[in-house]
Amino acid sequence: MPAQSPSRKGRGRLFVVATPIGNLEDLTFRALNTLRQVDIIACEDTRQTLKLLNRYGIKKKLISYFQPHERPQAEKILEHIEKGKDVALVTDAGTPGVSDPGFPLIRKALDAEIEVIPIPGASALTTALCAAGLPTHRVLFLGFPPPKLQASKTMLLSLFDEKATLVFYLPARRLIRFLALVQDILGDRRVVVARELTKIHEDFQRGTPRELQSHFTVRPPKGEITLLVEGACRKPGK
Repeated sequence: MPAQSPSRKGRGRLFVVATPIGNLEDLTFRALNTLRQVDIIACEDTRQTLKLLNRYGIKKKLISYFQPHERPQAEKILEHIEKGKDVALVTDAGTPGVSDPGFPLIRKALDAEIEVIPIPGASALTTALCAAGLPTHRVLFLGFPPPKLQASKTMLLSLFDEKATLVFYLPARRLIRFLALVQDILGDRRVVVARELTKIHEDFQRGTPRELQSHFTVRPPKGEITLLVEGACRKPGK
């Protein structure tokens, strides 16, 4: 018996379902039951979601919901919910709305007084934090840094005195340049690069920004990166 069965009367509900970030076995029983029971699955990329659904023998109607076309698609999804259909929102990997599509739909659903039910699970943020070896009592999640160099510099300068562990998401192609900025602006702090989390080639590299620059210059990274930077717990130069 699932923890919470989708409604079959009146308006439907929106289930925000976390899916695996790499290893397909990282799907919770509750998420699996929800995906089996909803009427429609709204997904970032139907091809990626089909891999997961095929792994568990699930066949459902799929609706694409991806940036930058979230807002018009959100209206269509809400129409289904208003007609009594239960919808599960998923992204290609991890938790919807956390640096992934989802926020506009969730906001519109709440504004329309539609019940939004979170189905927790995998997240690159928490996966990287729990094994990084940096303080976790205070964490500042910053998602993807601005693509323009000056905007990234301005952001890092504003974080110089921040005591929380800083967490960023990065595409591999931007890692070395961003490490150089961290070195120039924040200095010799402890940094952790978490790569290919939960996959066969999962890798954690720890060191100063300069040390990690050298490492990844010789061994160019691939995949999605979660970058963690020690907070301002020491005085500059000590």
